Amino acid sequence: MKQILASEFILYVDNQESTSRFYEAVFRTKPTLEVPGMTEFTLSETLKIGLMPNSGIAKILTPKTVHPEKGNGIPRCEFYFYVTDLQFEFDNAVKAGAKIISDIEDRNWGDRVGYVADLDGHIIAFAEKL
Repeated sequence: MKQILASEFILYVDNQESTSRFYEAVFRTKPTLEVPGMTEFTLSETLKIGLMPNSGIAKILTPKTVHPEKGNGIPRCEFYFYVTDLQFEFDNAVKAGAKIISDIEDRNWGDRVGYVADLDGHIIAFAEKL
């Protein structure tokens, strides 16, 4: 899809402040935007991760969809990050408060991957090619 110039993935979160601090520790960088209703982390020139409170996005999504709070703790997405130091990134996320979902293992698709969940249950995978 060459017409897409950049991407921003936005997570709906229960508590913007605590989740912002979590991702600040995981990414080891300050947000590039932090205002009531939105936090953004710029990970590269073409990739941003956003955090938006459930209550804010619900004003747009409901009543046509289920209120986002009903999905708290249920994995609703997965970030899959290829990293240079798999063990460090996995341990850093756990230290920041992530819940271990699956320890680092060689996977049958050719990657070594460990899975954790953030404060809202969103899945984060840290991977390296075998």
